[in-house]
Amino acid sequence: MSIHTLMNRIFQAALLLVISLGSAIYIAAQQPASPKANTFANPLLPSGPDPWVMYYKGIYYFMATTGDNLMLRATPEISDLANAQKRVVWTPPATGPYSHEIWAPEVHRFDNKWYIYFAADAGTNETHRIYVIENPSEDPMQGEWTFKGQVTDRTNKWAIDASAFEIHGQKYMIWSGWEGDHDGEQDIFIAHLKNPWTIDSERTLLSRPQYAWEEVGDLLNRPSMPHLNVNEGPEILIHNQDVFLVYSASACWTDYYALGVLHAGVGNNLLDAKSWQKYDHPFFHQNPEAGVYATGHNGFFQSPDGKQDWIIYHANSQKGQGCGPQRSPRIQPFTWNSDGTPNFGPALPAGQPIAKPAR
Repeated sequence: MSIHTLMNRIFQAALLLVISLGSAIYIAAQQPASPKANTFANPLLPSGPDPWVMYYKGIYYFMATTGDNLMLRATPEISDLANAQKRVVWTPPATGPYSHEIWAPEVHRFDNKWYIYFAADAGTNETHRIYVIENPSEDPMQGEWTFKGQVTDRTNKWAIDASAFEIHGQKYMIWSGWEGDHDGEQDIFIAHLKNPWTIDSERTLLSRPQYAWEEVGDLLNRPSMPHLNVNEGPEILIHNQDVFLVYSASACWTDYYALGVLHAGVGNNLLDAKSWQKYDHPFFHQNPEAGVYATGHNGFFQSPDGKQDWIIYHANSQKGQGCGPQRSPRIQPFTWNSDGTPNFGPALPAGQPIAKPAR
């Protein structure tokens, strides 16, 4: 065989290979994306108690309780939270009133600045209070975060789980706290904010545990206080002309941690307890058949196209796992009932494919 003939055959073989590869690529391009590419499964992370997320200019910002710092995660796709950019934005001092037990951080944007609210104490639970840091940068993953101080009403009682919101240009803070100076019951309070770090009104008590599903909270290892009734983790959900305050009821160390709901009209005086209606049943709770327990401490966000409503919450995958780092963050879409109330549906099992938030 001549060199010319050999080279010609090699060229023809190579050409056939290129054509075959090109055809395969074209055929693959014409096929719809695999179902797996368009879905995800809970949990989003192996650990992430008290999850919070907000969406700003195409990016989801996520926070959860780490216990010893404030970590912010940023990702354009919340279902891919495991691969999000991470930054520890604040570390507490070694000692002092806000040096220990950094709980339930939330990042918010008010007046063109970023704020992170969190609870911390001096080493004992009785000293837990609410604090805030600030960042003027457009990107919260950049710039400098500075400590602004404690956020409190004049009573300065025990307080955790702060959230803030704005309606008609007025800012408010909601939180879980003690009515007095001693443990035994946690209630939900609201107050008006003069600015993102200053309360300028009296606090109003909006909810205290009163139904059986809110009062599961035995403490077997605490003889001095064998039982606790809990309302905590309040979050605001606004839909049309309705304001819903969604809170966590019963103790987080039980499997019965569940979500309750208060309702007020957008135009009502939100500082008047009479403006709020409390529903007598939970709206979201454990789903033993699906292997989901202790569902609570939620937040809300929308899909990137703004057409889907989603809930984020933490849950355990086994009974009796308690109130520790095994609580994992999960998300699922929800709808609305004919009476205007949210319908969160049942808690979905870990590993079940869920369509990603729509773009």
